[in-house]
Amino acid sequence: MINYAVIPSPCYVLEESRLIDNLEVLSRVQREGNAKVICALKGFSLWKTFSLVSQYLNGATASSFNEVMLASQKMGKEVHVCAPAYRADEIDRILSRASHITFNSFSQWERFKKETLKKKVSAGIRINPEFSTVAVDLYNPAGRYSRLGVTKKEFNPELLDGIEGLHFHALCGQNADALETVLERVDANFGEWIPKMKWINFGGGHHITRADYDVNKLLGILNRFHNKYPGVEIILEPGEAVGWQTGELVSTVLDIVRNEINIAILDVSVAAHMPDCLEMPYRPMVVGSAMLGIKKHTYRLAGNSCLAGDIAGDYSFDKPLDIGSKVVFTDMIHYTMVKTTFFNGVKHPSIGIWKNGKFNLIREFSYESFRDKLS
Repeated sequence: MINYAVIPSPCYVLEESRLIDNLEVLSRVQREGNAKVICALKGFSLWKTFSLVSQYLNGATASSFNEVMLASQKMGKEVHVCAPAYRADEIDRILSRASHITFNSFSQWERFKKETLKKKVSAGIRINPEFSTVAVDLYNPAGRYSRLGVTKKEFNPELLDGIEGLHFHALCGQNADALETVLERVDANFGEWIPKMKWINFGGGHHITRADYDVNKLLGILNRFHNKYPGVEIILEPGEAVGWQTGELVSTVLDIVRNEINIAILDVSVAAHMPDCLEMPYRPMVVGSAMLGIKKHTYRLAGNSCLAGDIAGDYSFDKPLDIGSKVVFTDMIHYTMVKTTFFNGVKHPSIGIWKNGKFNLIREFSYESFRDKLS
């Protein structure tokens, strides 16, 4: 268990033992579901852990040239690539490092087919099942008018020459039952073409390491698919499931102001360092806290930027907060950490790893980090 008293503030801190627990679950899915699991860098990119991650998973999936470089240099295993569109001035460098590449449209496939075949990279087409149970439109890749993937109406079998895989992504932090319903639509719309493929990528959004996730149901889905389509390799690319509940964001109270309610201003910014809390939106959990009014002392936790809405929410505590009190936000290692910015120049949290009862500071951000990002 992390000793937050010795963690500098602000700081993201990952506990390695918790990451290993997640990787063990994902490894079981690979083994018992006869599936290939790769890490989606858009959700988990703490590359100091990649040597560990690579001991369990088959590689990584990248959504850009920069992520391709990170995957190839720091993980050194298979590099799968999937993006809405590729730049002509980057495609050769991407293909030089990729093992698999998914094209979002037949237009992109036709444009870069020659280079892809020349580099002998396994190519796929992203399909859109036009069905999803994702509740938030911002995170629904299969919603109406989505730019992501080819619909049944636009699917052109005549252009499949050289295509070895199909790729769909229609989940967002969901359980196995959501995959089951989406897969039924995929099968109905594109099942004719699945037997002609070497692989099919089920995308991400599988919350496999969450406590209530039905891993056995997932294994059943995977094995039934194998029975129906023998010889077609299944690929899963979770990101959130890799970093889920592996660490926290440690912050400190800088000041407490009052405007009808008590407001604790922290040395972090929700907008800059926990952007998912405003985008999704959701209320992050805080160690030792409860909902408004449950405990004796209530505070609104606010960020240290000029944005009026830079607020995490209202929390109650057993003891009053003071200037210098540590406030620890849970589950901050996936997505949220990846999306951070230098907005307002607020001090960017450091990054550390807790291993075998000791803290290892692996990255601090300086004025130069802020300056060089803007240039």
